[in-house]
Amino acid sequence: MNTIGAAFGAKKIEVAGQVLVLGLWDTAGSERYESISRIYYRNSHSAVVCYDVTDAHSFERAKHWISELLSYEQNCKVYLCGTKKDLIKNGGKPRAVDYHSVTDYADEIMAASVFETSSKTGEGVYELFYKIAENFAKEKVVGDSANGFGVFSMEMEKKKKGCCG
Repeated sequence: MNTIGAAFGAKKIEVAGQVLVLGLWDTAGSERYESISRIYYRNSHSAVVCYDVTDAHSFERAKHWISELLSYEQNCKVYLCGTKKDLIKNGGKPRAVDYHSVTDYADEIMAASVFETSSKTGEGVYELFYKIAENFAKEKVVGDSANGFGVFSMEMEKKKKGCCG
């Protein structure tokens, strides 16, 4: 389903013995929502910027969003995410965005990682969120004072032991 405005979801992920709660704001990428998107990524620690691997224009729009994001949040880690991998994997559509071009761009902007996913099959989705949580946990251990994410609002919880914690 397409996002209209913004949608919110939460997911718990265990990393290195700690349970992290990822709060995810899914903002619509169309131009008509551009002016309101800034409120969702204010003070963001990490952001996933998605593009369709079968649509070159969507990658150009992703570059625009990254530029917009980094102009306000210079320390935000960007994770580039190619979507609809299932379409090219099953031969349904040709790839329009070269993977190496994406990794070159990621190096240029110092993005944390590049992922390709499929919402339809779930391929790569867990790995993407796990990497974000893992990076967050590492930074918290070395004393990063960020208050979580704007796009990803994360909290550490103590892992409960037994039935009564």
